[in-house]
Amino acid sequence: MTRPATILLTALAPISWGTTYAVTTEFLPADRPLFTGLMRALPAGLLLLALARVLPKGAWWGKAAVLGALNIGAFFPLLFLSAYRLPGGMAAVVGSVGPLLVVGLSALLLGQRPTARSVITGVVAAFGVSLVVLKAAGALDVVGVLAAFASAASMSAGTVLTKRWGRPEGVGPLALTGWQLTAGGLLIAPVALFVEGAPPALDSRAVGGYLYLALANTAISYWLWFRGIGRLSATQVTFLGPLSPLTAAIVGWAALGQSLTPVQVAGMAVAFGATVAGQLGQSGSSVRGGARTVRRSFGFAERNGRKDSMDVTGSALRR
Repeated sequence: MTRPATILLTALAPISWGTTYAVTTEFLPADRPLFTGLMRALPAGLLLLALARVLPKGAWWGKAAVLGALNIGAFFPLLFLSAYRLPGGMAAVVGSVGPLLVVGLSALLLGQRPTARSVITGVVAAFGVSLVVLKAAGALDVVGVLAAFASAASMSAGTVLTKRWGRPEGVGPLALTGWQLTAGGLLIAPVALFVEGAPPALDSRAVGGYLYLALANTAISYWLWFRGIGRLSATQVTFLGPLSPLTAAIVGWAALGQSLTPVQVAGMAVAFGATVAGQLGQSGSSVRGGARTVRRSFGFAERNGRKDSMDVTGSALRR
Protein backbone atom coordinates (compact mmCIF):
# COMPACT_ATOMS: atom_id res chain seq x y z
CA MET A 1 0.00 0.00 0.00
CA THR A 2 1.32 3.46 -0.91
CA ARG A 3 2.09 6.04 1.77
CA PRO A 4 -0.73 8.41 0.68
CA ALA A 5 -3.23 5.56 0.97
CA THR A 6 -1.88 4.69 4.42
CA ILE A 7 -2.20 8.33 5.50
CA LEU A 8 -5.79 8.50 4.26
CA LEU A 9 -6.76 5.30 6.07
CA THR A 10 -5.07 6.47 9.26
CA ALA A 11 -6.90 9.80 8.99
CA LEU A 12 -10.22 7.96 9.27
CA ALA A 13 -9.42 7.32 12.96
CA PRO A 14 -9.33 10.97 14.16
CA ILE A 15 -12.23 11.77 11.84
CA SER A 16 -14.27 9.12 13.64
CA TRP A 17 -13.07 10.37 17.04
CA GLY A 18 -14.36 13.82 16.09
CA THR A 19 -17.89 12.47 16.52
CA THR A 20 -17.24 11.41 20.14
CA TYR A 21 -18.30 14.71 21.73
CA ALA A 22 -21.64 14.78 19.90
CA VAL A 23 -22.43 11.15 20.71
CA THR A 24 -21.40 11.61 24.36
CA THR A 25 -23.55 14.68 24.94
CA GLU A 26 -26.56 13.66 22.82
CA PHE A 27 -26.92 9.91 23.44
CA LEU A 28 -25.14 8.78 26.59
CA PRO A 29 -26.01 8.99 30.31
CA ALA A 30 -24.77 12.16 31.96
CA ASP A 31 -21.82 12.25 34.37
CA ARG A 32 -20.63 8.67 33.78
CA PRO A 33 -17.21 9.16 32.12
CA LEU A 34 -15.67 6.00 33.60
CA PHE A 35 -18.57 3.77 32.61
CA THR A 36 -18.55 5.32 29.14
CA GLY A 37 -14.82 4.66 28.79
CA LEU A 38 -15.35 1.08 29.93
CA MET A 39 -18.19 0.45 27.47
CA ARG A 40 -16.10 1.89 24.68
CA ALA A 41 -12.95 -0.12 25.38
CA LEU A 42 -13.66 -3.56 26.82
CA PRO A 43 -16.29 -4.86 24.34
CA ALA A 44 -14.16 -3.66 21.43
CA GLY A 45 -11.04 -5.27 22.88
CA LEU A 46 -12.71 -8.62 23.49
CA LEU A 47 -14.12 -8.59 19.95
CA LEU A 48 -10.69 -7.96 18.42
CA LEU A 49 -9.11 -10.63 20.64
CA ALA A 50 -11.69 -13.11 19.40
CA LEU A 51 -10.89 -12.20 15.79
CA ALA A 52 -7.09 -12.19 16.18
CA ARG A 53 -6.84 -15.23 18.50
CA VAL A 54 -3.36 -14.18 19.62
CA LEU A 55 -2.29 -13.41 23.19
CA PRO A 56 0.85 -11.59 24.35
CA LYS A 57 3.94 -13.60 25.28
CA GLY A 58 6.80 -12.86 27.64
CA ALA A 59 7.61 -9.18 28.08
CA TRP A 60 4.68 -8.22 25.90
CA TRP A 61 2.25 -8.84 28.75
CA GLY A 62 3.82 -5.88 30.53
CA LYS A 63 4.18 -3.77 27.39
CA ALA A 64 0.57 -4.37 26.40
CA ALA A 65 -0.52 -3.34 29.90
CA VAL A 66 1.50 -0.10 29.73
CA LEU A 67 0.25 0.77 26.25
CA GLY A 68 -3.29 -0.16 27.23
CA ALA A 69 -3.08 2.13 30.26
CA LEU A 70 -1.71 5.10 28.28
CA ASN A 71 -3.75 4.78 25.07
CA ILE A 72 -6.96 3.49 26.64
CA GLY A 73 -7.15 3.03 30.42
CA ALA A 74 -6.15 6.58 31.33
CA PHE A 75 -6.99 8.30 28.05
CA PHE A 76 -10.67 7.30 27.80
CA PRO A 77 -11.80 8.36 31.30
CA LEU A 78 -9.87 11.63 31.06
CA LEU A 79 -11.28 12.30 27.59
CA PHE A 80 -14.86 11.74 28.69
CA LEU A 81 -14.33 13.68 31.91
CA SER A 82 -13.18 16.67 29.87
CA ALA A 83 -16.10 16.18 27.45
CA TYR A 84 -18.61 16.26 30.32
CA ARG A 85 -17.05 19.24 32.12
CA LEU A 86 -16.06 21.43 29.14
CA PRO A 87 -17.67 22.57 25.93
CA GLY A 88 -16.46 20.26 23.17
CA GLY A 89 -14.51 23.04 21.53
CA MET A 90 -12.63 23.99 24.70
CA ALA A 91 -11.66 20.37 25.34
CA ALA A 92 -10.50 20.10 21.74
CA VAL A 93 -8.24 23.13 21.88
CA VAL A 94 -6.55 21.88 25.06
CA GLY A 95 -6.08 18.48 23.44
CA SER A 96 -4.57 20.07 20.33
CA VAL A 97 -1.20 20.29 22.11
CA GLY A 98 -0.82 16.56 21.36
CA PRO A 99 1.40 16.99 18.28
CA LEU A 100 3.81 19.19 20.23
CA LEU A 101 3.95 16.62 23.03
CA VAL A 102 4.70 13.87 20.51
CA VAL A 103 7.49 15.95 18.96
CA GLY A 104 9.09 16.32 22.39
CA LEU A 105 8.61 12.68 23.41
CA SER A 106 9.95 11.48 20.06
CA ALA A 107 13.16 13.35 20.81
CA LEU A 108 13.44 11.67 24.22
CA LEU A 109 12.36 8.13 23.34
CA LEU A 110 13.00 7.75 19.60
CA GLY A 111 16.08 9.91 19.19
CA GLN A 112 14.31 12.10 16.62
CA ARG A 113 15.58 15.65 16.93
CA PRO A 114 12.74 18.19 16.82
CA THR A 115 12.79 20.39 13.74
CA ALA A 116 11.68 23.99 13.56
CA ARG A 117 9.17 22.92 10.93
CA SER A 118 7.48 20.35 13.17
CA VAL A 119 7.29 22.74 16.13
CA ILE A 120 5.90 25.58 14.01
CA THR A 121 3.41 23.22 12.37
CA GLY A 122 2.25 22.07 15.81
CA VAL A 123 1.77 25.64 16.99
CA VAL A 124 -0.10 26.58 13.80
CA ALA A 125 -2.35 23.52 14.15
CA ALA A 126 -3.21 24.46 17.75
CA PHE A 127 -3.85 28.07 16.68
CA GLY A 128 -6.17 26.92 13.89
CA VAL A 129 -8.12 24.70 16.27
CA SER A 130 -8.44 27.58 18.74
CA LEU A 131 -9.98 29.72 16.00
CA VAL A 132 -12.46 26.99 15.20
CA VAL A 133 -13.67 26.83 18.81
CA LEU A 134 -13.48 30.57 19.43
CA LYS A 135 -17.22 30.82 20.07
CA ALA A 136 -17.29 27.97 22.57
CA ALA A 137 -19.24 29.12 25.60
CA GLY A 138 -19.02 28.13 29.23
CA ALA A 139 -16.99 28.95 32.30
CA LEU A 140 -13.43 27.74 32.57
CA ASP A 141 -13.46 24.48 34.52
CA VAL A 142 -10.04 23.70 36.00
CA VAL A 143 -10.71 19.99 36.42
CA GLY A 144 -11.95 19.75 32.84
CA VAL A 145 -8.90 21.57 31.47
CA LEU A 146 -6.50 19.39 33.46
CA ALA A 147 -8.33 16.27 32.31
CA ALA A 148 -8.14 17.38 28.66
CA PHE A 149 -4.39 18.09 28.92
CA ALA A 150 -3.72 14.83 30.77
CA SER A 151 -5.64 12.86 28.14
CA ALA A 152 -3.54 14.45 25.39
CA ALA A 153 -0.32 13.68 27.29
CA SER A 154 -1.38 10.08 27.90
CA MET A 155 -2.25 9.47 24.26
CA SER A 156 0.96 11.17 23.09
CA ALA A 157 3.11 8.98 25.32
CA GLY A 158 1.22 5.90 24.17
CA THR A 159 1.71 6.82 20.51
CA VAL A 160 5.47 7.26 20.89
CA LEU A 161 5.91 4.07 22.93
CA THR A 162 3.82 2.14 20.40
CA LYS A 163 6.24 3.32 17.73
CA ARG A 164 9.30 2.51 19.84
CA TRP A 165 8.24 -0.98 20.89
CA GLY A 166 6.67 -1.98 17.59
CA ARG A 167 5.01 -5.39 17.58
CA PRO A 168 6.21 -8.95 18.22
CA GLU A 169 7.21 -10.86 15.12
CA GLY A 170 4.20 -12.30 13.35
CA VAL A 171 1.69 -10.22 15.33
CA GLY A 172 -0.47 -7.82 13.37
CA PRO A 173 -2.09 -4.54 14.43
CA LEU A 174 -5.43 -6.26 14.99
CA ALA A 175 -4.02 -8.29 17.89
CA LEU A 176 -2.02 -5.33 19.25
CA THR A 177 -5.17 -3.20 19.25
CA GLY A 178 -7.14 -5.95 20.98
CA TRP A 179 -4.49 -6.31 23.68
CA GLN A 180 -4.51 -2.61 24.46
CA LEU A 181 -8.27 -2.16 24.44
CA THR A 182 -8.76 -5.18 26.68
CA ALA A 183 -6.01 -4.14 29.10
CA GLY A 184 -7.33 -0.59 29.21
CA GLY A 185 -10.92 -1.76 29.72
CA LEU A 186 -9.92 -4.07 32.56
CA LEU A 187 -8.05 -1.17 34.17
CA ILE A 188 -11.10 1.08 33.97
CA ALA A 189 -13.63 -1.51 35.22
CA PRO A 190 -12.84 -1.58 38.97
CA VAL A 191 -12.31 2.18 39.09
CA ALA A 192 -15.67 2.78 37.39
CA LEU A 193 -17.42 0.45 39.83
CA PHE A 194 -15.78 2.08 42.87
CA VAL A 195 -16.25 5.70 41.79
CA GLU A 196 -19.56 5.60 39.90
CA GLY A 197 -21.25 2.57 41.40
CA ALA A 198 -23.51 0.18 39.51
CA PRO A 199 -24.04 0.69 35.78
CA PRO A 200 -26.91 3.05 34.92
CA ALA A 201 -30.11 1.96 33.20
CA LEU A 202 -29.72 2.28 29.44
CA ASP A 203 -32.41 3.26 26.96
CA SER A 204 -32.27 2.48 23.25
CA ARG A 205 -30.46 5.72 22.44
CA ALA A 206 -27.70 4.97 24.94
CA VAL A 207 -27.35 1.39 23.68
CA GLY A 208 -27.01 2.67 20.12
CA GLY A 209 -24.48 5.27 21.23
CA TYR A 210 -22.34 2.72 23.04
CA LEU A 211 -22.50 0.30 20.10
CA TYR A 212 -21.27 3.04 17.79
CA LEU A 213 -18.46 4.04 20.15
CA ALA A 214 -17.33 0.45 20.71
CA LEU A 215 -17.37 -0.67 17.07
CA ALA A 216 -16.79 2.18 14.60
CA ASN A 217 -15.31 4.73 16.99
CA THR A 218 -12.98 2.34 18.82
CA ALA A 219 -12.43 -1.15 17.38
CA ILE A 220 -12.09 -0.06 13.76
CA SER A 221 -10.60 3.38 14.41
CA TYR A 222 -7.88 2.20 16.79
CA TRP A 223 -7.10 -0.67 14.45
CA LEU A 224 -6.46 1.92 11.72
CA TRP A 225 -4.53 4.19 14.11
CA PHE A 226 -2.08 1.55 15.34
CA ARG A 227 -1.57 0.27 11.81
CA GLY A 228 -0.69 3.81 10.79
CA ILE A 229 1.80 4.14 13.65
CA GLY A 230 3.50 1.00 12.34
CA ARG A 231 3.91 2.41 8.83
CA LEU A 232 4.39 6.13 9.40
CA SER A 233 6.47 8.22 11.80
CA ALA A 234 4.95 9.02 15.19
CA THR A 235 5.04 12.74 14.36
CA GLN A 236 3.36 12.18 11.03
CA VAL A 237 0.54 10.21 12.63
CA THR A 238 -0.07 12.68 15.45
CA PHE A 239 -0.39 15.59 13.01
CA LEU A 240 -3.55 13.90 11.78
CA GLY A 241 -5.01 14.65 15.22
CA PRO A 242 -6.44 18.10 14.33
CA LEU A 243 -8.88 16.31 12.02
CA SER A 244 -10.76 15.29 15.17
CA PRO A 245 -11.80 18.78 16.38
CA LEU A 246 -12.41 19.83 12.76
CA THR A 247 -14.80 16.92 12.38
CA ALA A 248 -16.42 17.81 15.70
CA ALA A 249 -17.06 21.35 14.42
CA ILE A 250 -18.52 20.07 11.15
CA VAL A 251 -20.75 17.57 12.98
CA GLY A 252 -21.91 20.33 15.33
CA TRP A 253 -22.81 22.50 12.35
CA ALA A 254 -24.44 19.78 10.23
CA ALA A 255 -26.21 17.71 12.90
CA LEU A 256 -26.63 19.91 15.96
CA GLY A 257 -27.52 23.22 14.34
CA GLN A 258 -24.40 25.04 15.53
CA SER A 259 -23.26 27.99 13.42
CA LEU A 260 -19.81 28.54 11.92
CA THR A 261 -18.45 32.07 11.64
CA PRO A 262 -15.95 33.21 8.97
CA VAL A 263 -13.23 33.19 11.66
CA GLN A 264 -14.02 29.58 12.49
CA VAL A 265 -13.97 28.58 8.83
CA ALA A 266 -10.59 30.30 8.49
CA GLY A 267 -9.37 28.40 11.53
CA MET A 268 -10.48 25.15 9.94
CA ALA A 269 -8.46 26.00 6.85
CA VAL A 270 -5.40 26.82 8.98
CA ALA A 271 -5.67 23.62 11.03
CA PHE A 272 -6.23 21.49 7.93
CA GLY A 273 -3.25 23.12 6.24
CA ALA A 274 -1.10 22.29 9.27
CA THR A 275 -2.35 18.70 9.11
CA VAL A 276 -1.28 18.44 5.47
CA ALA A 277 2.06 20.11 6.24
CA GLY A 278 2.61 17.59 9.01
CA GLN A 279 2.57 14.80 6.42
CA LEU A 280 5.28 16.38 4.28
CA GLY A 281 8.96 15.79 4.84
CA GLN A 282 8.40 13.06 7.42
CA SER A 283 10.23 9.77 7.20
CA GLY A 284 7.96 6.86 6.50
CA SER A 285 8.53 3.16 6.27
CA SER A 286 10.24 1.00 3.71
CA VAL A 287 8.16 -1.67 2.05
CA ARG A 288 10.13 -4.61 0.64
CA GLY A 289 8.59 -7.59 -1.11
CA GLY A 290 5.70 -9.32 0.64
CA ALA A 291 6.89 -8.46 4.16
CA ARG A 292 6.66 -4.83 5.22
CA THR A 293 9.21 -3.63 7.73
CA VAL A 294 9.22 -0.29 9.49
CA ARG A 295 12.79 0.55 10.44
CA ARG A 296 13.29 2.77 13.46
CA SER A 297 16.63 4.32 14.32
CA PHE A 298 17.60 4.57 17.99
CA GLY A 299 20.96 6.33 17.89
CA PHE A 300 23.53 4.10 19.59
CA ALA A 301 21.69 0.93 18.59
CA GLU A 302 21.99 1.88 14.94
CA ARG A 303 25.67 2.74 15.32
CA ASN A 304 26.35 -0.61 16.94
CA GLY A 305 24.78 -2.39 14.02
CA ARG A 306 21.75 -3.72 15.82
CA LYS A 307 18.62 -4.17 13.78
CA ASP A 308 15.65 -2.36 15.32
CA SER A 309 12.60 -3.02 13.24
CA MET A 310 8.96 -3.73 13.48
CA ASP A 311 7.25 -6.46 11.46
CA VAL A 312 4.04 -5.02 10.14
CA THR A 313 2.86 -8.13 8.37
CA GLY A 314 -0.54 -8.55 9.97
CA SER A 315 -4.16 -9.42 9.54
CA ALA A 316 -5.88 -8.01 6.49
CA LEU A 317 -8.60 -6.81 8.83
CA ARG A 318 -6.38 -3.99 10.13
CA ARG A 319 -5.02 -1.22 7.87
